[in-house]
Amino acid sequence: MAQASMPPVQEARSIFGRLGYSVSGDGTDMLAERKWRTVHVTALSSREATECRPVLADGGTETPYRFRCFVTWDDHISALRERLRGIDLPYEWAIIGVSNGSGNDYEVVHGTNT
Repeated sequence: MAQASMPPVQEARSIFGRLGYSVSGDGTDMLAERKWRTVHVTALSSREATECRPVLADGGTETPYRFRCFVTWDDHISALRERLRGIDLPYEWAIIGVSNGSGNDYEVVHGTNT
């Protein structure tokens, strides 16, 4: 399962591109823009999704973007969602879980903080 150890960067770009977003940025952090909406997208490896890097847990640095999307492999959606749910984040968030077999198969989980 070497693929799951790498963040799904290309899959994230492909998904947002198919949804009509213009994607910019290098590496695991990128911006997806469409009409009036800009989404800060972060691709996470399996380890990053389950350990939830401190920068994600504390909301990171101030961001001008209201929307955040974390893209990871589908078998780590639940762990990441539980970690993010217990934090008062300054933005609306969602998680896209990508199938290890194909970037065409994915699940979207909308976040709700408690």
